[in-house]
Amino acid sequence: MMDAPVTETQPAATLRLANVLYEKKNGIAYVTINRPKVLNALSTPTWTDIRTAFENARDDMAVQGVILTGAGNKAFIAGADISELSKATPLDAERASRFGQQVLDLIENLGKPVIAAINGFALGGGCETAMACTIRIAVDTAKFGQPEVTLGLVPGGGGTQRLPRWWGRVVRCSSFCRPR
Repeated sequence: MMDAPVTETQPAATLRLANVLYEKKNGIAYVTINRPKVLNALSTPTWTDIRTAFENARDDMAVQGVILTGAGNKAFIAGADISELSKATPLDAERASRFGQQVLDLIENLGKPVIAAINGFALGGGCETAMACTIRIAVDTAKFGQPEVTLGLVPGGGGTQRLPRWWGRVVRCSSFCRPR
């Protein structure tokens, strides 16, 4: 006798994730990294939740685009979860880096526009996540950076490849957008 197939009991619009809020309204998927106490730092479970949300958005034909942001008003994503990194072996770090790269590749190649609504720090993996998005809109106080290079580390999510491609498309609004 065969077991009955397992079916999803939760509608996709109310996908429940531990570290990410996911909601769909009027053809837009809203993905919010929800770890404001640690400035929305990227842990392995958070990367997994981000992947799940973006796979859902990719596969849902009703979703026409995604808005990605961070909870709270201090950080979009302030980088890797240092408490997790401090316990990682070199092999763990390599696996985590490759997994993060895969998630960012999913975002970059989603086939639908992804808007990064940057509401504060976008550092390390946060900066790399913003660079993977189609469009980046930031508050005036947003801070971007790859601080790991000052520690002799290579950006783990593909920042060394995305930054040169992205930089050519950056326009500094302050030089010509101010009223005269």
